[in-house]
Amino acid sequence: MTMSAHARIQWLHKKITENCYPNAMRLAEKFHISHRQAQRDIDYLRRELGAPVTFSATHRGYYYNSEYTLPLYIATENDSDYMDVVSDLRSFNDRFASRSVLQMQLPYTATLVIHDRLTVMNLRSFIVAEEPKHRYRCEFQSVELFLGVLVSMDADVRVESPEWLRDRLVNAAQRVLKNNS
Repeated sequence: MTMSAHARIQWLHKKITENCYPNAMRLAEKFHISHRQAQRDIDYLRRELGAPVTFSATHRGYYYNSEYTLPLYIATENDSDYMDVVSDLRSFNDRFASRSVLQMQLPYTATLVIHDRLTVMNLRSFIVAEEPKHRYRCEFQSVELFLGVLVSMDADVRVESPEWLRDRLVNAAQRVLKNNS
């Protein structure tokens, strides 16, 4: 995604959170792009960034049907180093400190239920707060990376919220099981 695409996504997010009900026509006019490209940006926000974007016929524009914040965008020199990050959780923060980070908004957040202290220690790079009843609030920049880390761990971890993240994890697991049965 180009820097101009990031600007469009940021503008779209800002207008939605301000309850301005932006639509593809306004996005196209604002950024001098085609209506089709504007619609692709809205679809990108929904599909790739997991935004709960819904169209309101009454307002003729989009809104979020639940709370949502844009993630950080991480640009790496080599995206194949994903497995390095998964295999070495302890140095996660150090690895990302040396990369260029373009902040769109706040990172994704999730609440996990984790009963095992060793798992909590291994996920400390993501955990930002401990809550009652073995719940941990996590922040992460990449949905794929975060889900990859959860799947790769030999531990019982439950995604309590957000629901869209839990659904994405379940769908991925079902796809892997189906493809390997």
